Amino acid sequence: MTKQQANWSPYDNNGGTCVAIAGADYCVIAADTRMSTGYNILTRDYSKIIKLADKCVLASSGFQADVRALQKVLAARHLTYQHQHNKQMSCPAMGQLLSNTLYYKRFFPYYAFNVLGGLDSEGKGCVFTYDAVGSYERVGYSSQGSGATLIMPFLDNQLKSPSPLLLPAKDAVTPLSESEAIDLVKTCFASATERDIYTGDKLEMLILNADGVHREEMDLRRD
Repeated sequence: MTKQQANWSPYDNNGGTCVAIAGADYCVIAADTRMSTGYNILTRDYSKIIKLADKCVLASSGFQADVRALQKVLAARHLTYQHQHNKQMSCPAMGQLLSNTLYYKRFFPYYAFNVLGGLDSEGKGCVFTYDAVGSYERVGYSSQGSGATLIMPFLDNQLKSPSPLLLPAKDAVTPLSESEAIDLVKTCFASATERDIYTGDKLEMLILNADGVHREEMDLRRD
């Protein structure tokens, strides 16, 4: 008789997909609202996006308990920064803080896959993409989560990011207008929802520009 033992893991993967696109004067950050475990949907209305500062938004997929813990740490560090410097963090500074926070936990990582989007000090869109242990890069567009393998090839095809090896270095921002970028994100999610069981229900988008932040929603497949 074979011996069986129970395996317990401190991690789970709650699925979901995040996308961010940076433009010349805007940034679009989007995520679906489905939270699953295995073949079960826990809720159809869970926001994966949090506003960290006036010009900085974080979207995270992976293990949502770790995501929530990470969000609390970042909020506390940002509050400390505001008290010490009497101003809010810029998006690139928040990007470095997130990298440091993830790397600090590298031996027992936050099982969270993050995309940070916002506007830099010049008002240009910026997107930072991360792995679970804090390695990050500033890019023109990115996707993380269960649908990322479906969405990234499509974005590569549509937006053709310049190689980081080219000299002089090319700007990472995408050439699309704000409305075109929003339509592209909607197309990405409508397509990914057809193939990925962990992506669906509703799309939540935050658009950052010089006027501030505004929010859009779109229904996705619920099956």
